[in-house]
Amino acid sequence: MKEQFEKFREEPFEKFPKIGRLNKEMIITEKIDGINAQIYFNKFGVMSVGSKNRWIYPEGWSGRAKGCDKFGFAQWAYTNSHNLLDFLGEGRHYGEWAGKGIQRNYGLDEKRFYLFNCGRWSDRDIPMSLIKAGLRVISVLYIGYYSMDQINKTMEYLQVSGSFINCFPRPEGVIIFHTGTRTTAKVTFDFDKGKWSSQTNEESK
Repeated sequence: MKEQFEKFREEPFEKFPKIGRLNKEMIITEKIDGINAQIYFNKFGVMSVGSKNRWIYPEGWSGRAKGCDKFGFAQWAYTNSHNLLDFLGEGRHYGEWAGKGIQRNYGLDEKRFYLFNCGRWSDRDIPMSLIKAGLRVISVLYIGYYSMDQINKTMEYLQVSGSFINCFPRPEGVIIFHTGTRTTAKVTFDFDKGKWSSQTNEESK
């Protein structure tokens, strides 16, 4: 019995996670239909480039074979690496690579990288050299206390106005960042259970 008790005491204790308050601020941004991507700079300024699940590289770079890139994102990042380091700095920078030849393409003739961190940057902060290269910040649609009614109103507005990218008539939906729980969620016009999926299905009949 004593041995069992000693063994039990040696088990690591796991604290119950803190429960966040729902009645906190949320930030609603447009969800872009592209590919998830990231740029990482270490403390020495060395860059790594990734898609959603793996590191990627420009095709032909250091003997890399075809297929090691993802819609040309790595090639774009390495081409603009010096300017990106000067602007972004050390750290991991997530975003969406979208535009010509990717998913909805948004009627664009070029590809763009939309940074997710709208709390740190806006398009006004980006130097013109990187604007010309295709760097942007995701569009903020609403900031205020959490409310499903407000989320639905934002979806209605987006459906009428179209995407903030090139006024494209088929926006994908929205991303909600909840500041109290530090979590994100999405609501989309397609493949989303509830009001929006049924409305899309009815319109397609």
